[in-house]
Amino acid sequence: MCSVLRPWVEEGPRRDDEGGVVRVSRPLYQLKAEFFKTLGHPARIRVLELLSQREHAVGEMLHEVGIEAANLSQQLAVLRRAGLVVTRKEGSNVYYSLTSPEVAELLAVARSILTGVLSGQIELLEDLRTVTGRRAGAEGAGLSRG
Repeated sequence: MCSVLRPWVEEGPRRDDEGGVVRVSRPLYQLKAEFFKTLGHPARIRVLELLSQREHAVGEMLHEVGIEAANLSQQLAVLRRAGLVVTRKEGSNVYYSLTSPEVAELLAVARSILTGVLSGQIELLEDLRTVTGRRAGAEGAGLSRG
């Protein structure tokens, strides 16, 4: 069944105190929150952006992401556990790639949303500057209230 129609996801069987099997389900919104929490680190977003372009070796990403090797390794492990990236080994190099092109699509949608939000903020800032400029002009001409 499609997850859009089913607002929960089976976690799989678990054993109760008496050894019986119990099915446990978690709300889909909770799983989504955990998924977005995984994306909630700038280094992980940068890694996913790089991998949206092509597969990268860990060494290639170090300079681009701009964090220490140990930290990059931790961030890659988080993405790997979340199922967002996969690895392949070639000689001494470990290469990372996205598990699905939908990850790149998600980043593109986020970029589009942010562009809209930020352009709205720029318009608001311009409006504020216009109003502030008018007030300063009125005060300079002795027209301000006071």
